[in-house]
Amino acid sequence: MRPMSTQPLSIRHLLTGLLLILAAAQAPLGLAEGDTLTVYKSPTCGCCGLWIDHARDAGFDTRVEHPADLNQLKAGHGIAPRHQSCHTAVSADGFVFEGHVPAHLIKRFLAERPDGAIGLAVPGMPVGSPGMEMGERFDRYEVLLLMKDGSSRVYSAIETAAEQYP
Repeated sequence: MRPMSTQPLSIRHLLTGLLLILAAAQAPLGLAEGDTLTVYKSPTCGCCGLWIDHARDAGFDTRVEHPADLNQLKAGHGIAPRHQSCHTAVSADGFVFEGHVPAHLIKRFLAERPDGAIGLAVPGMPVGSPGMEMGERFDRYEVLLLMKDGSSRVYSAIETAAEQYP
């Protein structure tokens, strides 16, 4: 067995350790790899930017990209036209979140990971949904669970604006 060195740590070792500590401090607490979202949107869509703010406020780390063909990207991720909205978020592990899905439901989905599901969708752009707020106006809407076989079912019905921000 070799005796421990009495030499001081090199500056390189100290800096590497310091960088690791700083990186850990910068990471949002309690987030897993799946809590990183890449959001694909048109560069001119304002409501998409507001939804990104909603996701960030909920603790998601987000990256934004502006693909040349957003519809092709949606199709490539298995999002049928009837389920589409203005933007598509994709988690680090490949789940899709189409449109103005409340962030707390994305977190629930990522924790549950329902069998056979590819993600969640809020088709269209319901008034009052996250990023689509218009004063006191609110339209009830459904968040759909998207399945690998192209089918969908209701994951959550949002009856009031307050239900979006528990």
